[in-house]
Amino acid sequence: MAQFYLGDVVKMRKKHPCGGDEWEVLRTGMDFRIKCLKCGRQVWLDRPSFEKGVKKVLKRGPDAPTETPE
Repeated sequence: MAQFYLGDVVKMRKKHPCGGDEWEVLRTGMDFRIKCLKCGRQVWLDRPSFEKGVKKVLKRGPDAPTETPE
């Protein structure tokens, strides 16, 4: 299971109706709030739906740890 942090930019498997597939993570926890970077629409997703829908993390947010654990 991947870790997600505030400010992460993720690419989702499905495109938003506006055509964008890049989203910024605004809230984490049991539910995720994400914002479409193309149109600005905010969407709430439960954790399993969010984790299943993420294709890859494009950019880590400022809250992400900078060191990799060994």
